[in-house]
Amino acid sequence: MSVYTPGQVVEETGFSLDTLRYYERIGLLEPIGRNAAGQRRFTQQDVGWLGMLRCLRGTGMPIAEMLRFAELTRAGDHTVRERIELLEAHDRRVEEQVDHLREQQVAIRNKINYYHSVVG
Repeated sequence: MSVYTPGQVVEETGFSLDTLRYYERIGLLEPIGRNAAGQRRFTQQDVGWLGMLRCLRGTGMPIAEMLRFAELTRAGDHTVRERIELLEAHDRRVEEQVDHLREQQVAIRNKINYYHSVVG
């Protein structure tokens, strides 16, 4: 089984060391294993989970919802329907954000076209 140092996980996920420690402290991450010297060692499963957290956080999911998702995931397969509902609600919010950004992009492009017409 592959293990990763905190530095490798930082490079792989883009999270800072402080964020990794914070996520572990609040329970977004399971307690991270340690080697004989007491240094943290992350598993491939930890890195994969952090990838999901990166996606959720990057799309604006609040920490409280991420914690709920983590709790449901750890609770087992009987929570799959709740996880689907949570993710679908988040997906709808992301879609609204995308729609809003597209509207703003149209305004920006209109302004660019206007300026092109001014300068000839």
